[in-house]
Amino acid sequence: MDLAAARRWLDGHLNLESGAGPVNAGDVDDLSLDRMRSLVGVLGDPQTAYPVVHLTGTNGKGSTARMIEALLRGHGLSVGLYTSPHLESLNERIVWDGRPIPDEDLAAVLTDLAALEALVEGEPTWFELVTAAAFAWFAQQAVDVAVVEVGLLGRYDATNVADGTVAVVTNVDRDHTDGVGEWRRAIAAEKAGIVKPGSTLVLGETAEDLRPIFESAGAERVWRRGRDVEAAPNRTAVGGRLVSVRTPNGVHEDVFLPLHGAHQGDNLALALAAAEAFFDRPLDDELVAASLAELSVPGRFEVVGREPLIVLDGAHNPAGIAALTTTLQDDFAPVPVSIVVLGVLQGRDPEAMIEALELTPYDVVICCTPPSPRALPAAELAEVVTAAGIEVEVVADVAQAVERARSLAGPEDRILVTGSLYAVGAARPLLAGADRD
Repeated sequence: MDLAAARRWLDGHLNLESGAGPVNAGDVDDLSLDRMRSLVGVLGDPQTAYPVVHLTGTNGKGSTARMIEALLRGHGLSVGLYTSPHLESLNERIVWDGRPIPDEDLAAVLTDLAALEALVEGEPTWFELVTAAAFAWFAQQAVDVAVVEVGLLGRYDATNVADGTVAVVTNVDRDHTDGVGEWRRAIAAEKAGIVKPGSTLVLGETAEDLRPIFESAGAERVWRRGRDVEAAPNRTAVGGRLVSVRTPNGVHEDVFLPLHGAHQGDNLALALAAAEAFFDRPLDDELVAASLAELSVPGRFEVVGREPLIVLDGAHNPAGIAALTTTLQDDFAPVPVSIVVLGVLQGRDPEAMIEALELTPYDVVICCTPPSPRALPAAELAEVVTAAGIEVEVVADVAQAVERARSLAGPEDRILVTGSLYAVGAARPLLAGADRD
């Protein structure tokens, strides 16, 4: 099949990613990895052909995965990187040594899957097929290691057919949950499901009540943020952060990270610890600096324009929005007006997200509808914004919403596009001509 035909075949499968809502307490009882194990089994279990660094967490796992990939590659390894969702192209999810999978390779691996699908016990989902494609392609490239980001939770995520030699949990917060009962403990238990016997767990979550869940998950050793791993000092620098990172192997002084936000300094600490756990030795300081020098994380506090300042950030829950707000306050000067192009998916908490933006009566929110079957209609989102006392406009189409924001903004103002990666992904190509930091 050519890529168009391969995509039609792929898109004919159930896509839970586009239709999933909050996870209810009883949902996990019906989940299983049996179908995914059957799928990779007919491929010859490619996920066992190389070691894996496996990541989960409510926020920050995508950025942390990219940092780990850069550090491993900077120390001479051939590295596969699997992340989700994508912003503009499916190819972005499957990366080898910094390059997305070429169209012809993606078509070829999907063609192989289509030919073998009849041997699978049950009909695989869209995400299972994409995950299997990544595992198979990495094996074909003979990668030294794969850095793999969980799609949802952990224990029953399709990626969990791989046994990570290093597991990373960035944090636990309210996302993909019904918020009923002891939801934090339930979510933590599902995320702890990626921890395999004999592995190293790098634990970014610091809540004491959740610690026993992770420490009893079966890792040979647990490196905890705040005890074994720390980013301090973690301060603003021109164009990013200057961070000193302590790991069980020692201290990396004044590491420059070309990303904005104190939370990215914390992510760097986890990434450095994970890379050192993988090598089982300290990393070379000069190679660390060189590895991170050109690091970028598209769609995560990505500055794509100046005068006005234009920022794309795929924050999709209150904790992510709070980190965005803190970054703006800490790393950038105040502005007269913020114009927020906001697109949110159903099942989120838009009231709390609006509150976390800390908008003023001078600011404007333009509500749009992200290009996803799960999108919260712009008009419904606008009702939430109005109830919060913020000036609001409804422009459902993301492209038109971005143009409206540009028409309203003066050179000293700023434009934020946020609320979901789907909204950011739709807006990003429109800003391709802007200067991206």
